[in-house]
Amino acid sequence: MTTTDPAPPLAVDVQDVAVHYGRTRALDGVSLTIPPGAITGLLGRNGSGKTTLLSLLAALRRPTRGRVLVGGKDPFDDEALMEQICLVRESGDVLADEPLAVNLRYLASARPAWDEELAGRLLDLFELPTKTAVNKLSRGQRSAFGVIAGLASRAPLTMLDEVHLGMDAPSRYAFYDVLLEDYIAHPRTIVLSTHLISELDKLLEHVVVLHRGTVLLTSDADDLRARGAAVTGRAEEVDAALSSAGALTVLAERSLGGTKQVTVMGEGGALPRSTVEGLRDAGLEIGPVELQDLFVHLTDTRRPAGAGAEDHTGRTR
Repeated sequence: MTTTDPAPPLAVDVQDVAVHYGRTRALDGVSLTIPPGAITGLLGRNGSGKTTLLSLLAALRRPTRGRVLVGGKDPFDDEALMEQICLVRESGDVLADEPLAVNLRYLASARPAWDEELAGRLLDLFELPTKTAVNKLSRGQRSAFGVIAGLASRAPLTMLDEVHLGMDAPSRYAFYDVLLEDYIAHPRTIVLSTHLISELDKLLEHVVVLHRGTVLLTSDADDLRARGAAVTGRAEEVDAALSSAGALTVLAERSLGGTKQVTVMGEGGALPRSTVEGLRDAGLEIGPVELQDLFVHLTDTRRPAGAGAEDHTGRTR
């Protein structure tokens, strides 16, 4: 049973934010917006600043510099606003020595829109023992309990920081199904920090990529996918068509027998319509680019700054 109707989804506005730990700059000049009522993927390699950013949004720390606004207000020391923000981290924000039943009662008391029915349904789905203490659970069970804490909170800003990493594949896919179903029925702003980009690709509506404490890009997910294309066909036909297609950056190549798929992006990040039409006229199948391929390319630390576009053989033009 829901305690009260949830508030509207919350927008996030981060303005020139820096967080320093001594000489370490976890975040440095970060400015971004997260739209309300969307599922946003927060992507970045280890140490990119994702957890630090989420901690700021959850009012767990103050920035060294800059402003953090959630729903147009600073969440720090704003008790009413903090009730509308839920951050679940893989490390766990629970009463570790207490059984799940006690933790559930505590969560229900702290979350105005807590949905007891949803929590019970997810407990059954993931087969979690309510009389067992959290610290006696397996890693996968603790991850599943984190999922329950996040989804059943129905918080207008719900953030899950790698919380599903410990779950096995069937449990993760069950989580994705429930997340999408409940998000459609009860819209809110959801931020998923994850390394499992390929699994979440179809869920994401907005993407933020952090790299070395700065914003590498922030984009509508469909707009980002449209920057490239997956070109599939007979290997020799793919090679021939790409050789005459102009300057392209190769993000990934895959071959199976005589079939080849090459994921490409246009020079400067935009794939011209004429290039797509030319590849299609050559009899090749054109599909959407995968976010994981884009992410790997954009955050490749081996790629020198200002490197030129590569042709389909990987040579720099």
